[in-house]
Amino acid sequence: MAAQEYDNAAMPAPKVTERVITGRAGLPVLALCLLLLLLVGPGMIAVGAVQQANGGSPAGVTLLVVGPLTLIASLILMRGLTVVAPGQARVVQLLGSYRGTIRADGLTFVNPFTSRRRISTRIRNHETETAKVNDADGNPIEMAAVVVWQVEDTAKAVFEVDDFVEFVAIQTETAVRHIANSYPYDAHQPGQLSLRDSADEITRKLDEEIASRVASAGVRVVESRITRLAYAPEVAQVMLQRQQAGAVVAARRLIVEGAVGMVELALDRLAERDVVELDEERKAAMVSNLLVVLCGDRGTQPVVNTGSLYQ
Repeated sequence: MAAQEYDNAAMPAPKVTERVITGRAGLPVLALCLLLLLLVGPGMIAVGAVQQANGGSPAGVTLLVVGPLTLIASLILMRGLTVVAPGQARVVQLLGSYRGTIRADGLTFVNPFTSRRRISTRIRNHETETAKVNDADGNPIEMAAVVVWQVEDTAKAVFEVDDFVEFVAIQTETAVRHIANSYPYDAHQPGQLSLRDSADEITRKLDEEIASRVASAGVRVVESRITRLAYAPEVAQVMLQRQQAGAVVAARRLIVEGAVGMVELALDRLAERDVVELDEERKAAMVSNLLVVLCGDRGTQPVVNTGSLYQ
């Protein structure tokens, strides 16, 4: 039976995509800011105050005005210094407009009037809670999964959804429920996909389902796995009995097929070697006895015939 087909979730097309910017080297700007803040600004104020104390001059007034402005300018410049750690990125906005994303780690200088939101680009994992759902046959089952994911497009993660972490969690749970509803727990026909017997195929379907749902948030799915799969407690015992019955029937079928082959082989060998000549009635009796011995659950007690074959 062919695998059940389903349409992946249709998410709206993203309006903003990531644009990487580099900014300027931060160490020279830091050195300039420290120079202005610790030496130039205080020096101007001190010189201007001395000149004003000695009688005053236009230059002294200028220094008293420029000195504090220099201090303020250095503080404003220092606000543009941005530290980016490994495994992180900074989404830069200016007056609500997206300017770009800084991914290079280290100290970078950008426009001090921009806002910079820190986004982790490290690999994360999310494990869903155990959900009680119905499989394709309507049987209640319990299912949980873990998904390993990473932010791939920081602009989508920030601007396309309100909270991309919560978005991934909700969409993962939705995908798990959808997969559980799409396939039966056990396969009833040869070649049919099932949750229990087709682990690799179901995992691939789960990957595709989650990836299609979270792509609009700029998230890349690294891997997903089903961590729990079982019948719900209220039907677990009944389903276990059904599985046991199926296993017994399958074992019996294999035993019968083997026994029939052995009986057929025994009759062929007796006929080839001309050990004994049996009529149809005695062949039937021999077949019956061999099948009883080979297919029985318990050891048989042989009955030794001391007379002729027909007594």
